[in-house]
Amino acid sequence: MSSDARLPLTEEGGSAPTALRAAPPEYLDQEEAGGLSPSERAFRARLASGSGVPPGLTDGAGRPAGRRFDVYRNNVAVGLREALESGFPAVARLLGPANFDGLARAFLQEHHPAAPVMQRYGAGFPEFLATRLPPGRLGYLPDVARLELALRHAYHAADATPIGPETLAGLHEDTCLSLVPAAALLRSAWPVFSVYRFAMQPGSPRPAARAEDVLITRPGFDPDAHLLPPGGAAMVAAFAESAPLGAAIAAADADAAETLTLLLREGALAAPKETRR
Repeated sequence: MSSDARLPLTEEGGSAPTALRAAPPEYLDQEEAGGLSPSERAFRARLASGSGVPPGLTDGAGRPAGRRFDVYRNNVAVGLREALESGFPAVARLLGPANFDGLARAFLQEHHPAAPVMQRYGAGFPEFLATRLPPGRLGYLPDVARLELALRHAYHAADATPIGPETLAGLHEDTCLSLVPAAALLRSAWPVFSVYRFAMQPGSPRPAARAEDVLITRPGFDPDAHLLPPGGAAMVAAFAESAPLGAAIAAADADAAETLTLLLREGALAAPKETRR
């Protein structure tokens, strides 16, 4: 990817908290695996350190591991770096190869895999970026990483029966509705949707400096991100808390029809239990 995907932006109005309103899968709650033996912890520490061999590690003939362990350590680092880039392609493109490699190496040293599935690696990457990147021009990158993590979560989320327009029309306003497991809301003080699109879709317009709210959905097999209209995030946030239908619609700061239409079209609202078949 050429450096054209790198995006200089300046923040206006200060940053606001970013909220990912969805129940994350269990693997997002941990970055370190517990229950390791002392020898296993020593082995993992040497893998991350970049030098040295675990005490007592030998081959089948009893010879010290030496350079053979160095080869293994390098293969592990390459695999984890590739997993990180695969999970955060927009961040990688925005940073450029050299910058991404440097941050990836630092992340690998501090965050070890907590599961054998490499697609799960990198849950702590957005927060890592927030602490390592200088404020200002690159302040949008942690939220771009959060968006990519939300898309990954949506891909692996459980299936659920969505509500249709006809069923919705017959519900009482006090009926509580919630988002399906694959749906999520991301609120950002940065143009996170526009930056993500700029990185992933060649020819997209350069983002303007503004706050943007994003709805993550998965109507079929592939997750997608949608820019919410002004005021739409309040409605989505209400549904994320299983609010009554009437209260969620009233929470919208502007015309609620556009956001409600988007939620229905993308299958983002779960059908109430009594209406499921």
